[in-house]
Amino acid sequence: MAKLSYEKAYKELEDLLSDLKEEKIAVDKLADKIKRASELIKFCKEKLRNTEEEIAALSDES
Repeated sequence: MAKLSYEKAYKELEDLLSDLKEEKIAVDKLADKIKRASELIKFCKEKLRNTEEEIAALSDES
């Protein structure tokens, strides 16, 4: 996931959630898709947290 951008991760997560809501995911793939969604959520939260910390540090320097 190192090369994944926030925008791409968020889009993939939206697509996964849409597929889940529309029941487009086969039962055999459901656990893998849920695991991927969990990883994407964690990735996005971390990106947002890091960005908030960088902005706060820049604000403190001003």
